[in-house]
Amino acid sequence: MTKTKKAPAQVSPSVNGSRLDTSFIGQPHEWDPRRLYSQTAADWQYRVDFDRLRKERLAKLQEQMVAQDLGALVLFAGANIRYATASYQGNWKYNINIRYAVVPNGGEPVLFETAGSDLQCAKIDLPWMEGRIRPAITWQWAEGAVPYMAGRMADSVVEVLKENGLAKENIGIDNLDMPALEAFQKHGLKIVNGWPAVSKARVVKTRDEIELLKQASSIGDAAMWRIKYEWLKPGVREREIESKVHEFMLERGCEIIYDIIVASGGNTSPYRRWATDKLIRQGDLVIVDINAVGPSGYFIDFVRCFKCGGAQGMKMTQKEIDLYREVYDSMYAGLEKLRPGNTTADVAAAFPEYDDDKYGTVTLQQFAHSIGITLYEGMWISRAYSLKYPAEIKENMYFAIETFAGHPKLEQTARLEENVLVSAKGPVVFTRMEHMEEAMKR
Repeated sequence: MTKTKKAPAQVSPSVNGSRLDTSFIGQPHEWDPRRLYSQTAADWQYRVDFDRLRKERLAKLQEQMVAQDLGALVLFAGANIRYATASYQGNWKYNINIRYAVVPNGGEPVLFETAGSDLQCAKIDLPWMEGRIRPAITWQWAEGAVPYMAGRMADSVVEVLKENGLAKENIGIDNLDMPALEAFQKHGLKIVNGWPAVSKARVVKTRDEIELLKQASSIGDAAMWRIKYEWLKPGVREREIESKVHEFMLERGCEIIYDIIVASGGNTSPYRRWATDKLIRQGDLVIVDINAVGPSGYFIDFVRCFKCGGAQGMKMTQKEIDLYREVYDSMYAGLEKLRPGNTTADVAAAFPEYDDDKYGTVTLQQFAHSIGITLYEGMWISRAYSLKYPAEIKENMYFAIETFAGHPKLEQTARLEENVLVSAKGPVVFTRMEHMEEAMKR
């Protein structure tokens, strides 16, 4: 595969051989958060091209298999299966190892879908996989028969490898348990870690992936607006806010609401990262973290901090303004480093010292992470290790970056998070929900 070239500023990629004139925009359409395509299709406008999306994702996997000397990838993680085959049948069986896919180097993927109506639906829904959908052999929870069923699963994979003349090559596997590993080893396969190849493919986004991430961010922004101006009132429980966000986002095209964190008042310090049945009181600071799977599987993950009563005129105290501004400034200091050619060390150096430094591990509170068809995709950035082990930031990576005023003995505190595209021109913030006006004044 030829690596994707940087699109010139005056044009966007071609459609059927014709260049799309975007000179009036000055950059590719996908880089502009205000230029948002509808989730629907139309005859009068070229929007997200799902056929191109599928082909470009597969091509990126193929490129990484060549780079890492893999004869094939065997995928069990639901997001990886979707990335390779564009197959999705709900979240319930996404990551329980009951379906899988084989992607031969230089060949087309083969999907092993759960038998019965699931298999029938896959054959109806995935015409681009015609002739390459087979029944999955399940071995999980096969009490008394796990080795036997795992062996049959391995047989089905090896059959595809032999059909493509790849049984003696390095076979990358993304995720497997001991019974599966033992079953593959009995075939004498050269099993290697396939996750790095998948990760490197997924972490740099295609133009259509970016458009879908933009759609997801627009739904998240709208939900945050509703929270601030309509739903956040004294006497409302944290879980009531959570439930309203669920309903709103599902109605607007999200596939799954992964998790909605609502922490108010004392639940912000120390920060409880889940919603409770606590009543929200007037004057509470309220941290809301929206994590959801948007249209066609792409995530939104961002945070805002509100004051209960703020939309009705209650003022922030100077202490609250200082905490909010501390978080905002540290977040944007790191965000400004999300540029092609910089490294994760540049970003981590902008974060405040926290327990990442103290314990040498990731707190997920002063950090950044790439997102896509999973919440955590490609890389995490933390002072725990990024300063010593930097990784390159590349164009068209997409990050959530988040910081926190996690000082001890605070009555309540603040936290924020943005979603950011790494463009050739620098970071582009896709989450557009405004920040607290009082804290933005200098």
